Amino acid sequence: MFFTYLRRELRRRRKAALVIAMGLALGIALVITVNSVSAGMQQAQGKVLESLYGLGTDMTVTKAADPDSSSADRPRFRFDARGDEKEQSSDRVMVQGFQSLKSSVVDQVAGQSGVKEAVGGLSLVVIKVNGQFQRGEFQQSPDSGTRQQGPGGSNRPQGTVRGGGADFDINNFTVYGTDVGHLDLGPLTSSKITSGKTFTSAQGNAKVAVLDSAYAKQKKLTVGKTLTISGTKFEVIGIATADSGSSSANVYIPLQQAQTLADAKGKVTTVYVQAADSKKIDSVKSAIQKNISGTTVTTSSDLASTVSGSLSTASDLATNVGKWLSIAVLVAAFLVAGLLTSSAVSRRVREFGTLKALGWKSGRVTRQVMGEAIVNGLIGGALGIALGLGCAYLITTISPTLEATVGGGGGAEGPGGGFGPGGPARRAASDALQIALQAPVEVDTIVLAVVLAVAGGLVAGTFGGWRASRLRPADALRRVE
Repeated sequence: MFFTYLRRELRRRRKAALVIAMGLALGIALVITVNSVSAGMQQAQGKVLESLYGLGTDMTVTKAADPDSSSADRPRFRFDARGDEKEQSSDRVMVQGFQSLKSSVVDQVAGQSGVKEAVGGLSLVVIKVNGQFQRGEFQQSPDSGTRQQGPGGSNRPQGTVRGGGADFDINNFTVYGTDVGHLDLGPLTSSKITSGKTFTSAQGNAKVAVLDSAYAKQKKLTVGKTLTISGTKFEVIGIATADSGSSSANVYIPLQQAQTLADAKGKVTTVYVQAADSKKIDSVKSAIQKNISGTTVTTSSDLASTVSGSLSTASDLATNVGKWLSIAVLVAAFLVAGLLTSSAVSRRVREFGTLKALGWKSGRVTRQVMGEAIVNGLIGGALGIALGLGCAYLITTISPTLEATVGGGGGAEGPGGGFGPGGPARRAASDALQIALQAPVEVDTIVLAVVLAVAGGLVAGTFGGWRASRLRPADALRRVE
């Protein structure tokens, strides 16, 4: 009897049911759209962070550079010229951005509770000077950030040549020492090998290199050619292209070779950490900070707070304005559905009064109204899911481009993982990344939509049921009169 009456009443009152369902559908569609856009924002931020952090990395451990380092640390180059000028070249390999840590720190970090894996890496910068020199010594000026444009657009740090003259050109590039035995962590994981091959675990001390595709193109280097760093020739075995934005380094070489070039045997600048449980990242961070003094631990969420640009603005709008707008629209939709259901019950006074006169209890009438309202809610949920999926698909199809800059205004220490001034990802952090926005709809969002549909039906049914429970058999007679 319940389902027969329910089916008949829904057919009789299709327009009223459709109005209630559409009100709920709009609210549910907005929730799906906002949630999918927010998920797309998180994915976009994840791509930005992966271009710096490396896939699978939950946090990094570094040691801030000493701000009181003396001018003795500035690069000096000596050249030999006997009377006539002649073409010469000299390299200076330097640890970049952070104080080096002992390799034993990697094992200490790996031994902390909640750490699944820890991998060390060494970030270097190579300053190469080419030109014609007379006897003398070049010393970089104290303001190492000052640059002047050299031939062909190359960067020239300001400096002086003492005891002689020179016509020189200075170029620099970044080198990252990679633990080839653990290639599943670190910056290289955010790039794909597009030519050649990557390292193998047997190449721990081999003179081989993987180049970033942009740098390889700039220097016209391909697989099989050699790259000379401070007098050591490295065979190019692979070309890597960053998944998003700029790569973390121009050149990747085995960690042992990087330590040899920089005279930093048994040293690393960054420890990349993967937690055993992503939900316990904060506790792992606290454990590392407590047990390994003098280090800075930075999580991906810390780095995410430094993202700026239109991606950050849009993310804030989706998270804050979108969330509250969704709540407001849902509340309004629930209230409107409840009022419309209550109004519909009021127009059915004669019908329900007659049913009560025939022996229907108030509870039975209330259950009937509640059943109709829940069905309306489910119809609204189905329409809302279809509309929300359509909006998400439209956003994904259009794929609006957002701009993101990470850590552009970082301080001396900057975010961890080598993302402060001179860190392994400094070049990437200084560039604006272009990210295409997607709007993925997750299963949790669909489940939420169904729950909201049922909740909307219950709210509407509560309004209508309360109104129906107050009816008396005599109300039908008064309505007839």
